[in-house]
Amino acid sequence: MVYGTDTSLPVFIQKNLKLCSEDEQSFYGFGMTWGTLVNAHSAVGLNTHAMRGSVVLSLCILIQLSLQNTAKAEDGPVLQTKLGALKGEYVKAKGKDTVVHSYLGVPFAKPPVGPLRFSPPQPAEKWDGVRDASKQPFMCLQQKQLIVDLAANLSMNVEIPESSEDCLYLNIYTPSKPGANDKLPVMIWIHGGGFSSCSASLFDGHVLAAYQDVVVVLIQYRLGLLGFFSTGDEHAPGNYGLLDQVAALRWVQENIHSFGGDPGSVTIFGESAGGISVSLHVLSPLSANLFHHAIAESGTAAMDAILNPNPLALAQAVGNISGCDISSTKKIVDCVMQLTEEDILKIAMEHPMVGFGVTMDGQFIPKPVAELFQSHEFNKVPLITGITDDEWGYVMPNFFSPPGWTDGMDMEQILPILTMFNPTLQDQLVAELVLNEYLGTSPDRTKIRDGFREIMGDFMFNIPARKLANYHRDAGAPVYVYEFQHPPSILQKKRPSFVGSDHTDEIVFVFGSCFADGHIKLKEELSEEENELCRTVMAYWGNFACTGSPNGPGLTHWPEYEDEAEYLAIGLEQKDGKNLKGKHYAFMTQTLPDLIRQSQEKRERSEL
Repeated sequence: MVYGTDTSLPVFIQKNLKLCSEDEQSFYGFGMTWGTLVNAHSAVGLNTHAMRGSVVLSLCILIQLSLQNTAKAEDGPVLQTKLGALKGEYVKAKGKDTVVHSYLGVPFAKPPVGPLRFSPPQPAEKWDGVRDASKQPFMCLQQKQLIVDLAANLSMNVEIPESSEDCLYLNIYTPSKPGANDKLPVMIWIHGGGFSSCSASLFDGHVLAAYQDVVVVLIQYRLGLLGFFSTGDEHAPGNYGLLDQVAALRWVQENIHSFGGDPGSVTIFGESAGGISVSLHVLSPLSANLFHHAIAESGTAAMDAILNPNPLALAQAVGNISGCDISSTKKIVDCVMQLTEEDILKIAMEHPMVGFGVTMDGQFIPKPVAELFQSHEFNKVPLITGITDDEWGYVMPNFFSPPGWTDGMDMEQILPILTMFNPTLQDQLVAELVLNEYLGTSPDRTKIRDGFREIMGDFMFNIPARKLANYHRDAGAPVYVYEFQHPPSILQKKRPSFVGSDHTDEIVFVFGSCFADGHIKLKEELSEEENELCRTVMAYWGNFACTGSPNGPGLTHWPEYEDEAEYLAIGLEQKDGKNLKGKHYAFMTQTLPDLIRQSQEKRERSEL
């Protein structure tokens, strides 16, 4: 039957059928089933002829809805949310039949442009029609070439989007069908990049979603000057990027049910600056009750170097570079508000050491971080934290070390870098004690290079991870610690032989990149043993998101971090251990402070 051509039906039915074929959208709000239509017509006493027409009309509606669903299956899922409709895409992971629905570029806040620059994020507005959610959003403003180079170095085939100030969007991956009313655990990824680079588009959540039956949300937040510029007062308190993250967490609480997610079971996880962010959300009163488990990979708020102690000096430096009047903080902010995107990118390119970071703003971070930790004033949620076994292996020293560093280094080369990250080493005594502990007296340039890498790995990542675990354990929260020990084979080929599992190496396995078949693909396949490691790591992370414990059937038992500092060594085989980095942890947290105190007391006595 061609709709509208059956002349045996009453005219009003013919008209309705014609309308059905020409304007199917007009029927979508009926919300009736065949049975309810029949019963309704019977109740009001319609005659048989009218009844027949009514049933046919109902059938028309059902056919049209079925045809519409078929079109969706070909084109991508269409999902209704509080803010409007989204049209996403279907994607499948290798080795799984599960169809994952991806929705890219979902706005969680108003674009932070114009007068909203250097303001807390504002709620996203509703939109009309169906929003295309099949394309990657703009990255937050940054130097694109750095990301292109990074992707190439990581053996990733991925198209890098442009960057823009308009960037507050989420990418959501869910195995739940629209309207299914599922309540799946939610995992919210906060990317790293030193609070100055990276984006949601450099990650793909469909494998983790498919293998662990979770909803994966990848968030973006303002970076660099736009995300962390601060004058240290009310004119620019800073931490806008962290407030963006809070806004994303709130959006998830209010909207993730539409995607089949459970707002009562949310895990935040991130690496490097993303791990620091996760750890800061655990501390922040603004993030309380917005998540229920936390995973901080290779980065924590216990790192001594995360807070900018003098944001005003940095703001004045930016003002000077930009030709601003720096006689007052208001004038600096008014001037920097007028900078174009090109101006901001030029500052980042020409002044790479002008870095912006976290400040104690009195709201997101109400007190000094150490005070919050020591007084146990934080959200006592189950926590996973950990490191790789060579955090300062290759990626990080490539950014900060002189050319030719892989062949060896000398004292004159390493001291400026050490003191830049740890100003206490400017004290000659402290420097001598630390260098003697790690390097001894050997003049061998390769030993100096390796000792330098170990010092930096301990100072930046390893010691802070142990401190964080201790704070949570002592506050009564469940803690699980890991050391990731397997460098991906496709990356190891590009590195010197002395490099172990480097900073970021675990991410390949956390996101199951072995089985990725979406917008990111590895340039080479991993080994079958590495495929199994992908399954294992995803299972640990997924179990933790579901229950607050990483343990589950078929997995090596992961001990809770308790009095003996238990941890799990994760590699092609898993094994438990105790007292991770214990020798250097004891030196840095006990021996060194004692030696410094004794030296100061001796100096004071000699001055009497």
